[in-house]
Amino acid sequence: MSSQTMTQQTDPLPPTATADHAARPTWSVRTGPHGPCLSVQGAWTVPNGGVMPFAGQDIPAPPAGSTTLSVDTTALAAWDSSFISFLWEVKQAAASTGLAFDQKGLPAPAQRLLALLPPKPAPAARHDSHKQNLLEKTGDLTLSALTETGIATSLAAETTLGAVHALHGKSRMRTKDLITDLWNAGPNALLIVGVVNFLIGAILAFVGLVELRRFAAEIYVTNLVGIACAREISAIMTAIIMAGRTGGAYAARISTMLGNEEIDALQVFGIPISGYILLPAILSLSLMMPLLYLYGTLIGILGGFVVSMSMMDVSPVGYWISTINGVELKEFGFGFVKAFFFGSFIALAACRVGLMAGRSAADVGIAATRAVVIGIVGIIAMDAVFAVMANALGI
Repeated sequence: MSSQTMTQQTDPLPPTATADHAARPTWSVRTGPHGPCLSVQGAWTVPNGGVMPFAGQDIPAPPAGSTTLSVDTTALAAWDSSFISFLWEVKQAAASTGLAFDQKGLPAPAQRLLALLPPKPAPAARHDSHKQNLLEKTGDLTLSALTETGIATSLAAETTLGAVHALHGKSRMRTKDLITDLWNAGPNALLIVGVVNFLIGAILAFVGLVELRRFAAEIYVTNLVGIACAREISAIMTAIIMAGRTGGAYAARISTMLGNEEIDALQVFGIPISGYILLPAILSLSLMMPLLYLYGTLIGILGGFVVSMSMMDVSPVGYWISTINGVELKEFGFGFVKAFFFGSFIALAACRVGLMAGRSAADVGIAATRAVVIGIVGIIAMDAVFAVMANALGI
């Protein structure tokens, strides 16, 4: 009767560790009359070096008629999860050579743990290496843009319907929330809107005076500052300020509620988000933006007046009379309408970005940043559209 033995063990230890060396884990595969048998000896623990590799080539060719690989654990001392990991590799190697792994010789706890492992290793995740071409990318972007447009339009329609219901006293919006948002979007923003518009008006007056003085037309700086502030500058600058100040706050607040599962709780109770949370925010900013625009326009003209008085030889009364005569009422009306649409867009975009945010703390900052960027870019784009419309209508 012939036998074949293959043994793998750890590197020899120094003489001072002879006692520990006797407990080192070793294994061997021998071929007997009943087929191959795996013999394990020593303490199979991680601190004792129990993690060992096992491959299919370590199993010798089984004799004819043998279909199982048995295990001999008579010399096994202590063991832990490293022993189970080794046995699982042995089981996979035996299956690759056509042998069934007979685990009757294992301790009962080891048999139960080994039964919890999957019969085969999990397949590696497949990575899609497909690269989209230009048409596919364009199509995806177009579909995403159309989807977002549809969602934003639906949100705007729900908010408008909620505003109509609020006029009839049938809205779920709380008056306290509306008053708080009106205060935050209006009076709380007067200082920063005033400072920015005052400086813009002063800069316009200074640049205008420097250039108009060359043509002895300094008095027309009143028209320059008044029309620029009333028609374009005050509406745009106020909208940009509110996009960074209030739009970012709306997105951060809603994304925080989303992360705290407050939005989910409202939906569970059947409370519509559009009327309870979004309507006060959108309505307050839409109502306050035109008023902030008028305030910013007057402060901008005042800034131009202060600079002009220090650089021009004209009386204060003459300056204001020239401004009133040079700036028509339609300029204020055009800017007033733009400010309303700017405020509605900023609030709607900020709320939509907040609802799209994730649920982590980092997503709150990302949502606020996206709301500000989208608000500013959208304001510039809308102003360009209004400029084209005004030119077509002769305003």
